[in-house]
Amino acid sequence: MTPILTVGAGRMGGATARGWLKAGAFAAADLAFRDPQPGLDAQAAVAKGALADPVDLTPFPTLLFAVKPQVWRAIAADLAHRLHPDAVVVSVVAGVRLAALKAAFQGRRVVRVMPTTGVAAAQGVASVYAEDADARARAHTLFDPIAVTVDLNEEGLMDAATAVSGSAPAYLYAFVEALEAAGAKAGLPPDESRALARATIASAAGLMQQTGEEPAELRRQVTSPGGVTQAALEVLMAPDTGFPHLLDQAVDAAIRRSRELGD
Repeated sequence: MTPILTVGAGRMGGATARGWLKAGAFAAADLAFRDPQPGLDAQAAVAKGALADPVDLTPFPTLLFAVKPQVWRAIAADLAHRLHPDAVVVSVVAGVRLAALKAAFQGRRVVRVMPTTGVAAAQGVASVYAEDADARARAHTLFDPIAVTVDLNEEGLMDAATAVSGSAPAYLYAFVEALEAAGAKAGLPPDESRALARATIASAAGLMQQTGEEPAELRRQVTSPGGVTQAALEVLMAPDTGFPHLLDQAVDAAIRRSRELGD
């Protein structure tokens, strides 16, 4: 299982390492990174004892493959002949199919994972797909300590999981950004609008997580018929222009792009 080599130590590779260290899942000495420009989280792990840019890759039974989709083939080609024959490849590269990964890594066991950046705080979400049971188990060992993990039984569902989960933190941040701006436009001082928007969204998300209530029920609980919130929701939930329509379009666009990256 260890040591773990992370190739691509940017946003996601670094966030995963940060989560492991926060959760105590692995020690820094169990980790190594290969990236010409490692991010701050990877640098922090190296400062705590992780290995940077190992030359010999054969000692690593687990490879976390976290490079950008546009360059994955070239990097895989450089790595494949240098890894241990029994190394398991855990890919978090969006859109790249299992068959292509297995071919590029010379038939090694491969599992695909689509995590959210919440893994950095050991509070992420991760979708998992593998054909090999041992590879799937390896992914769970890596991500169960830092994420809620969901197994998918069809690889085609990974594109939808990417659109609904992997990309969704950005949707939420965009919403908060827009809400802050709307508050400021309505007359709130920018700092106050920022504080109100961020704290309110965080507390609402926390309540949903804590209670386990359906979002629709929580929405009904805070919406008085004919009241202020109802007036806003009539705009936000409008069939042709509101959230249902926009999110359908957003998820469809993300799925299309995920499939394009895998071609």
